[in-house]
Amino acid sequence: MSFHLWLNCLQTKLFPALEAELGPLTPKEVEFVRIVEFCELHTLMTPYEWLGNGRKPLSRLAIAKAFIAKMVWDLPTTEEIISFLHAAPSLRRLCGWESPNDIPDRSTFSRAFRQFADGQLPQLAQNQIIKTHLGDRIIGHISIDATAIVSREKASPAIETAPDSPAPEAPKNRRGRRRKGEERPPIPEKRLNLQPFRSLEENLADLPDFCDIGCKSNSQGYKESWKGHKLHIAATDFDIPICAILSTASLHDSQVAIPLMQTCKTLIKFSLYDLCDAAYDAPQIHAFSRSLGHVPIIAPNPRRSANPRTLDPHEKSRFKERSSVERVNSNLKDNWGGRFVRVRGAAKVACHLFFGLLALTADRLISILP
Repeated sequence: MSFHLWLNCLQTKLFPALEAELGPLTPKEVEFVRIVEFCELHTLMTPYEWLGNGRKPLSRLAIAKAFIAKMVWDLPTTEEIISFLHAAPSLRRLCGWESPNDIPDRSTFSRAFRQFADGQLPQLAQNQIIKTHLGDRIIGHISIDATAIVSREKASPAIETAPDSPAPEAPKNRRGRRRKGEERPPIPEKRLNLQPFRSLEENLADLPDFCDIGCKSNSQGYKESWKGHKLHIAATDFDIPICAILSTASLHDSQVAIPLMQTCKTLIKFSLYDLCDAAYDAPQIHAFSRSLGHVPIIAPNPRRSANPRTLDPHEKSRFKERSSVERVNSNLKDNWGGRFVRVRGAAKVACHLFFGLLALTADRLISILP
């Protein structure tokens, strides 16, 4: 692997300085170098470059690499990565700052993070490496699941519209049987019925992503609630996340299955099986998966009928591969910053999580690709 991002620094400054003062890179620093090199962030930095007017901003590429380092070392806050950069000369130089005085302050990091969130930098980098390294490969199984994301902001009312949208003009319908001569507006079409006939952009725009209260049953059958969001992830074999969508916490998992399948189709040309748990057992999802040329293997939901169907033996064997997305969920939270959401707003929360997913994806691809 050629480390062209640090070509001049590694050959003329960093390696001789490390050999003379610090010795070789630590395994964690080597991992960081490989991940950043694999992500090729420099190809996506054009929107953040200086336009020639006003004060020249500090290097956004260096700050982006620092946010990757924050995920590699699983640090909870921006203040901690800044302190860590001051204390780690080799990492500081790898990011692009020769002196501790060159490291920006917290406000500069925050402004840069806001720019990355608005421009969806980690999402674009994630899509880029998936297309480059998996786009033309045959993917056996794509597993879909959602995980709770706890955030620190005020929860909005549990409604299906954005919190700042205007209130509906007409009052809610009176409960009970319709009166003689009473006219009521038609019942709106269900989201699952509309999604197969809409574009990916339209489906994503229709999904709420504000902070609210979510509730679900855990593996022991007890109800758990949290305040924040949900991250819906599609992962392939070998625990590689392909794409993800952030939504409000109260949104049902099934509402994001079709947009995830549409996103996977734009990134990967060939895949065979879609694996989902019982929450995704809906005829619309089955039909859409088949329309893409995939074979849906979805656990039957016992609440849909008195005598639900059971998976055939060969389906049960393949359904075991769905544990890959559960491992991605736990890996993201345990090792790549998924538990340390300290930002507010859906765009910033998604940016933080996607920096973790990006580092996780690069780490997994480096370990399996020849």
